[in-house]
Amino acid sequence: MVMMSFTELDDDTVRSMAIGAVFSDFGGKINWVDFHRKEDLLVTASDDDSVRLYDIANAKLVKTTNHKKHGADRVCFTHHPSSVICSSKYNLESTGESLRYLSMYDNRCLRYFKGHKQRVVSLCMSPVNDSFMSGSVDHSVRIWDLRVNACQGILRLRGRPTVAYDQQGLVFAVAMEGGAIKLFDSRSYDKGPFDTFLVGGDTAEVCDIKFSTDGKSMLLSTTNNNVYILDAYGGEKRCGLSLEPSPNTPIEATFTPDGQYVLSGSGDGTLHAWSINMRKEVASWNSHIGVAACLKWAPRRAMFVAASTVLTFWIPNDSKSTAEPVMVDTEVGAES
Repeated sequence: MVMMSFTELDDDTVRSMAIGAVFSDFGGKINWVDFHRKEDLLVTASDDDSVRLYDIANAKLVKTTNHKKHGADRVCFTHHPSSVICSSKYNLESTGESLRYLSMYDNRCLRYFKGHKQRVVSLCMSPVNDSFMSGSVDHSVRIWDLRVNACQGILRLRGRPTVAYDQQGLVFAVAMEGGAIKLFDSRSYDKGPFDTFLVGGDTAEVCDIKFSTDGKSMLLSTTNNNVYILDAYGGEKRCGLSLEPSPNTPIEATFTPDGQYVLSGSGDGTLHAWSINMRKEVASWNSHIGVAACLKWAPRRAMFVAASTVLTFWIPNDSKSTAEPVMVDTEVGAES
């Protein structure tokens, strides 16, 4: 698998994407994946209670840690390349230990964050400081600081909240019941939202929200597999995409780093790419892994990952050859 640094994409490069490596030794579905912002690293959390760290430049599993007591649901990198925040699946009501700050280097829990008594469904790290946010089915968003155990702020909301910071860390968005998206100044969120958008005509819960790298667009995925691209300043709907339903498996969509394309899974096991400016589909592929619940494009590379119970790395196939993807020996470098 040959890695390419990211350059501005065109339709031909997007169409050429193909599977370059496959990791298939997971003991359950992969719940979430996250790329480090500055290093060639990927982290996954899965139903087999494992958190796994990958070197994406070499398609190599670097480390596996197991979390039988708490489980592994949502996961995201902190700024340090070997530490992550992971949400728990088990014992939430009894322990309140809904979030853990984990060192992948020496398999230690550096801090527990207690507060949510129900599952965390959205988790994101500030791109500029030690703040992070979690959204839970307990109808709250909590703001935290890695250096402090106690919650720094709470927003009470209707429905299942989904959260995201913009790329500068100045603004965060909270999507909630009824298709409402509220924007907050991250330095004075206690004053309430400075703007509210409504995604007209769709009242399904938003299961994921992302800002484009240039901050001009927002990407929403809903529980009924609709995907919307919104203008991040005025909230106008730039385009909407309806995909095949996948009961009990919400799909994820992702921007490319240049903000020119959106990729998404679908309930029929296909992957799709659209040009935002041209408002047209430019590519579709068989995912080869069933419904891809997790889908993210790497911040600094011409690659994306798609995951179900299997993790696949997709890269441009410049040779146009029919070579088989690399089946990786996932035992190398693995530790429990």
